[in-house]
Amino acid sequence: MEVYILGIIIAVCGNFLISISLNIQKYTHIRQSQRGTKPYYTSRLWWCGILLMGLGELGNFAAYGFAPASLIAPLGCVSVIASAIISVVFLKETLRASDLLGGALALTGTYLLVTFAPHSAPHVTANMVERCLISWQFLAYFLFEVFLFCILLYLYKCRNLNHIVIVMLLVALLASVTVISVKAVSGMLTETIRGSHLQLTYPIFYIMFVVMVASCAFQIKFLNEAMKMFDATEIVPINYVFFTASAVVAGILFYEEFYGLSLIYIIMFVLGCLLAFAGVFLIARTRPKIKMDRVFFSMGPITSKKCTDKVQPEKKDSKHGTLTSKLVCNSGVQQEDS
Repeated sequence: MEVYILGIIIAVCGNFLISISLNIQKYTHIRQSQRGTKPYYTSRLWWCGILLMGLGELGNFAAYGFAPASLIAPLGCVSVIASAIISVVFLKETLRASDLLGGALALTGTYLLVTFAPHSAPHVTANMVERCLISWQFLAYFLFEVFLFCILLYLYKCRNLNHIVIVMLLVALLASVTVISVKAVSGMLTETIRGSHLQLTYPIFYIMFVVMVASCAFQIKFLNEAMKMFDATEIVPINYVFFTASAVVAGILFYEEFYGLSLIYIIMFVLGCLLAFAGVFLIARTRPKIKMDRVFFSMGPITSKKCTDKVQPEKKDSKHGTLTSKLVCNSGVQQEDS
């Protein structure tokens, strides 16, 4: 069996575990909100979901050691497809026509990606990583990334431009560094396990490991900020497109994965990416949003008082204002209707 096929299998299994993990965590949140008893993090089921997510991410990490980054990164659409299927089957969500069309497009794009992506990549060693770090194309790309990151960070933090594209571009720029460092660390570990050459004695291994951890931490930080400001139906497709594009560019410039690839293969690979992007957008664009429509504070029924559009406080009682009266009356109407 070819080495890259092993990387594809590991990546697909890892993304499938991530999709199961996300649905388990979603189910736990729904169950805990309905029962209203203990916090979600006290549930054993929620921790099982976290464990599965860790295993899935570990699988993705290992896959970078067996296949090119430009092949592994786009396979993240497997997680989106599997998550949609699991939510329909187990969480009883509605199956829509856009889900079927998006799944078909994403599967077609995945087939093209696997078929026409570069299947061979140079063995990642410490000497190879050191040479790539000082290559002119990577230095130019890295300086451009730093310049763009500083501008976006200034707009986001100083100018308070909380646009989703700005935040997700910050995540994507960090993801590019993450992909480079993850493949470097995973590749050097793979070479060490194979026994061809011990890579853990080189300082570059630990430098890339620190870069990997730091970039992942800041990437998660900005992604969590985006999750607070925007809905997941917007974040999932944009993050997938930006992450895949940054990973492919990083693989091309740093690891020269497209070197020697014919033009028709490059065109079909780009077409596969576009189809996968379109499929993910269709699947995620109309997913149901979480709405907080429960009444957490009940003021008690008031049966002796009718509510009108304008509620004024009594002249003799200054403790009740217009807003308080409306809240009390609305609460009474909700409980009378129930």
